[in-house]
Amino acid sequence: MASMSTTGGSSPARAWRDLGGRGVILGRRGRVSDRGHTIRHMTDHPHSAVAARADADLATEVRRLLPEIRAGLEALARIPSVGFPGFDPSHVRRSAEATAELFRAAGVEDVRILSVAGGHPAVVARKPVPPGAPTVLLYAHHDVQPPGDEAEWDSPPFEPTQRGDRLYGRGVADDKAGVAAHLAAIRAHGDALPVGVTVFVEGEEECGSPTLGLFLSEHRDLLAADVIVIADSTNWAVGQPALTTSLRGFVDCHVEVRTLRQGVHSGAFGGPAPDALTTLCRLLATLHDERGEVAVAGLVTAGPSKVDMTEEQFRHESGLLDGVSLIGSGSIAERIWNKPAVSVIGIDCPSVKNASNTLIAAARAKVSMRVAPGQQVAPAMRALLDHLVEHAPWGVTVTVTPGESGAPYAIDASGPAYDAAREAFREAWDGVNPVDIGLGGSIPFIAAFATMFPQASMLVTGVEDPLSQAHGVNESLHLGEFARVCVAEALLLAKLGRQVGAASHAGGAAPSSGQAAAPPGLAG
Repeated sequence: MASMSTTGGSSPARAWRDLGGRGVILGRRGRVSDRGHTIRHMTDHPHSAVAARADADLATEVRRLLPEIRAGLEALARIPSVGFPGFDPSHVRRSAEATAELFRAAGVEDVRILSVAGGHPAVVARKPVPPGAPTVLLYAHHDVQPPGDEAEWDSPPFEPTQRGDRLYGRGVADDKAGVAAHLAAIRAHGDALPVGVTVFVEGEEECGSPTLGLFLSEHRDLLAADVIVIADSTNWAVGQPALTTSLRGFVDCHVEVRTLRQGVHSGAFGGPAPDALTTLCRLLATLHDERGEVAVAGLVTAGPSKVDMTEEQFRHESGLLDGVSLIGSGSIAERIWNKPAVSVIGIDCPSVKNASNTLIAAARAKVSMRVAPGQQVAPAMRALLDHLVEHAPWGVTVTVTPGESGAPYAIDASGPAYDAAREAFREAWDGVNPVDIGLGGSIPFIAAFATMFPQASMLVTGVEDPLSQAHGVNESLHLGEFARVCVAEALLLAKLGRQVGAASHAGGAAPSSGQAAAPPGLAG
């Protein structure tokens, strides 16, 4: 691979930006402008035939490694690394140690287990930067969601089990498969990595990444990169790769309604006196209009979606019961990706089992609201709180307490890194073109990455598919798609490395030696 000159105080990061690396803009469409250098498509490169052969060999090597990669994934998935309060934190530490050992065994010499005050351990593994090449940060997380009611699982949640073409178990998809994909890409290249690679495996993503901002601040130099690959999203469908280019943000709150000083006999006082639970239900019902549209005033709606799903597809993937109508308006993709949504995700009140003939004095609910790309979270939180206070019926006492929030995410996914990713996906999926998708869910830590590394190109990819049931019972990984993800990431690293050489031949930068080296092959 030809190196770019880094004389005159420049750096690999500067060199990559000179090739037209794009930045992330949160909350709106935008980009950092090109520096005017031309990137040739790889088929125009004089060594394209050699590159194609190298890519084919690379894909073959990934597939050869897959049994070992899967064994490592299953070993990680047997560790119940739940980081929520009330769960044994030693499992998260054990998961970090096992992750670190997998990368050491892959020949990565610089592997560290790091944490900040109050945080769970993360793993950082680094391979050095070849002269003039960009640095790629590969992100995943090794912590998992709690399993929930284990009786609802068809097989033990922490014993990976294959049924058909899927591997079942907590974390096999979200996101220990992301860790395994990064491992596969590095191992496939062996000692011939064409880019610098830093792997960052977080240990508290499922808990909301509470110390990630501090971690990035303390280890900024260690994690600095030109391209960031976030392997924590999903593909459009089995057989259809995708780049995630937008995600909704979220805000949540607790609302408490009080109507009485204490509970009283429902027969003696029911009728004139409203009970708190009925009152709370009436208040929560005002969050939607009769069509099911969110009725909170002042919220942003993003533009139309380029792709959509059928109602049949949505019903199948969501598990919506027969006869239940869809709510809201617009295409289904727009309703999931580009419009706000409100859900009541918890209520504190007496259980049916323990209910007595008593008017409830106070009741409390947790309300979660997803917000569209382009929405600022502070005004969204204020709009939700104001709505709940203003719509309380019958003069009852309402106390609303703001909770957590996470920024939405949107980018203009164009530029050399995105071109490389789409080409890698197309090859790994046998010619199927990837699509750009949004997600209705939120990945708040992306805002932290974008703030800390504003010039980096952010590629949000994933190993999941719509049937993976991440966070639910019987979480699963489609093994065929996992193999394609591993191939795609290995190809992506190769293509990012070659873009420097392609730009040199196009006049974007001068190779330091005046000669272009052959594209890297496979170790061994």
